[in-house]
Amino acid sequence: MWPILIYMQQSIFTPEEEALIQREFDALLDAYAHTSHSQKVELITHAFRFAHQAHYGVRRLSGEPYILHPLAVARICVSEIGLGSTSICSALLHDVIEDTDYTAEDIAGLFGDKIAQIVSGLTKISGGVFGEQASEQAENFRKMFLAMSKDIRVLIVKLADRLHNMRTLEYMPTEKRKTKAMETLEIYAPLAGRLGIFSIKFELEDLALKYLHPLEYKKLVAAVDRRKSEYARNLKVLTGTISDILDEAGIQHDVKGRSKHLYSIYRKMIVQQKQIDEIFDILAVRILVSSVKDCYAALGLVHNRWKPIPG
Repeated sequence: MWPILIYMQQSIFTPEEEALIQREFDALLDAYAHTSHSQKVELITHAFRFAHQAHYGVRRLSGEPYILHPLAVARICVSEIGLGSTSICSALLHDVIEDTDYTAEDIAGLFGDKIAQIVSGLTKISGGVFGEQASEQAENFRKMFLAMSKDIRVLIVKLADRLHNMRTLEYMPTEKRKTKAMETLEIYAPLAGRLGIFSIKFELEDLALKYLHPLEYKKLVAAVDRRKSEYARNLKVLTGTISDILDEAGIQHDVKGRSKHLYSIYRKMIVQQKQIDEIFDILAVRILVSSVKDCYAALGLVHNRWKPIPG
C-alpha cells in the first residue's frame, strides 16, 4: 500500500489539458501492459500522481503542462527502449528533485532507494553540467557519465530525456537550440552509440543536424523524400536477392535493409565533398549470420554477385 498524498490544487489547467494528461498516462500504461515486464501498475500510478502534483501549474516553453514531458520520457523508456517499472518511475520523477522542493530522501521514502538513486543520478548530470566548453570536453564527459553512473539506467533514462527535449526543441530560443544541438551531437549521440541504442543515436544526430545546419537539413529531407519510393523498391529487390543467394548456399540468415539517416549522408557529403547524387551507399543492408565462417561465406557470395567499388 503506497502512502496517500494529500494536497489541494487550484484549477490551473483546463479540463481539456487534464484530459490530455490522463490520455497520455493511459497510453503509457497501455504500452507497459504490452511488455514482458512484471506489471507494477500501482507503483507507476503512484509515481505519476506524485510527479503531477509536484509539477502542478508549471508549463513548458511550448505552453503545455510540464507533466507531459516526464510522461513522454517514460513512454520512450518503455516503447522505444524496452525498460521496466523502475526506469518508468524514474523517468516520471526525473525532474522532481531539480525543479521542486522535494529531496532525494523524499523520493526514497516514497519509492525506495533504487528509484531515488536513479533520480539523483539524473539530477547530477542534468542541465548546465556541461558549461560552454562541452565541445572540448565531450570525450571527458562521456567517460565521466560511464564512471559516475552506478546504474546504467541513469544514462538510458537521460538519453530518453534528451531525445524528447530534442523533439520539442523548436520552442527554445535560437542560441539555446544551437547549444543543445551541439551538446547532443558531441555527447549524447555518441553515448547512445556506445550503449548500442542506435535508433536513438541516429534520431539524435538527425535532430541536431536540423538545428545546426537547417538549410542543408531541408535540402537533404527534400532529396531523400523524392527518392523514398525508389529506395524502398531497391531495398526490397536487394534484400530479396541476397536472401535467395544465402538460402541457396544453405546459410541461415536475417537480412534487413534501410536507407541511411540524414546525418550519416550529410557527413559523407562533407568528408567526400560530393553532392547527394554522388553518394553511392545511401542504402544499407545488414546481414546477420550465426558464425564467423558464415560471415565470410556470405561476404564472398555478395562480392561474387556484385563487384565492389574501390575506395
